[in-house]
Amino acid sequence: MPPLKINELLRQSARSHSADMARRGFFSHNDPDGVTPFDRMRSHGYAQPAAENIAKGQRQPHEVIHSWLNSPGHRANLLNPGFSVIGVGLHLDSGPWWTQNFGYPPQA
Repeated sequence: MPPLKINELLRQSARSHSADMARRGFFSHNDPDGVTPFDRMRSHGYAQPAAENIAKGQRQPHEVIHSWLNSPGHRANLLNPGFSVIGVGLHLDSGPWWTQNFGYPPQA
């Protein structure tokens, strides 16, 4: 698999979700208002198909990756060869709170 490229729109979406989970005290892909990961990504300008991983509490990047690799759904996102871009958000207050957003190449 080729390495994923950083996408600024997905990074902004991931950072905002990690901060929102910390600020409002929830842990979910959907926020308390019903906003989904796809709604968030679109609101940041990313309109391609995408996926999201979230985690809370792991202090080091290798710890959160290990946790995601031990979860079938998160592992599938990490190893999906169709994804070409990624955005990662980390919020430290009362966490850490981690969000990864994965995206497919732009459709022609």
